[in-house]
Amino acid sequence: MQHVWAHANPEREVTVETVEETRLDAPWRVILYNDDVHTFDEVIFQLMKATGCSLPEAEALTWKVHTEGKAAVYEGSFEECFRVQGVLREIQLITELQG
Repeated sequence: MQHVWAHANPEREVTVETVEETRLDAPWRVILYNDDVHTFDEVIFQLMKATGCSLPEAEALTWKVHTEGKAAVYEGSFEECFRVQGVLREIQLITELQG
């Protein structure tokens, strides 16, 4: 919160609240996009490596990305999502962070 003195009336103090659009403590998601470069096996392995999910979970996420064009593959803090995104990008998977 910041305080601003009103120009029309210097005796009156106006309080202005600013809301940040991007909050680091909000729930964040890693979005994975489909591509025509990587095989299912490559994506499945990288998802397991990045998120620690099981083989069936990675297969389901990979199928969802393939059929829908993109999917949220992980949700957590900004730091966790940033780490997961980094692992996915090791093999040039296309990702986005949303928070």
